[in-house]
Amino acid sequence: MQTRWLDEDERAAWVRLVAVVELLPGVLDTQLRRDSGLTHFEYFVLAMLSEASERTLRMTSLAQLTSATLPRLSHVVRRLEGRGLVHRFPCETDKRATNARLTGAGYDAVVAAAPGHVEGVRQNVFDALTSEQVAQLHGIADALLQRLDPEGRMTALYAPEATAGKPEI
Repeated sequence: MQTRWLDEDERAAWVRLVAVVELLPGVLDTQLRRDSGLTHFEYFVLAMLSEASERTLRMTSLAQLTSATLPRLSHVVRRLEGRGLVHRFPCETDKRATNARLTGAGYDAVVAAAPGHVEGVRQNVFDALTSEQVAQLHGIADALLQRLDPEGRMTALYAPEATAGKPEI
């Protein structure tokens, strides 16, 4: 197979995308840790539970929604449980499965963290872009997600019908 090397424009775009992918999570994580005592992943777990019916999900579903392995998710949920933010219990319909439920304190934590997180996203991403660039970013992300998430595990979270009337995360 012949290697299809990147041309100069592709390479320039690629190294910039890699830099954004590497830097942005750290910036978001730093803000959340400083202001809320949560990592970005912990916040994401709490946010997914806050949007679920009865604020409860099977651990396997939560892993799928957060694109996490079950061992990683179990470790993080155990930590959140120790802080009183999440409660784990056996699934009533399948005793082999475990559910995670957001506690009242967990809901309060995610609600309190959301404004600072959204402001961080706005300052570090959207304030740097024109409205035309935001539309382009949307289209670019959709095109990439069709390749990266062909089964729609993560993409389903962002469908307009899935987010209508829900608080921003």
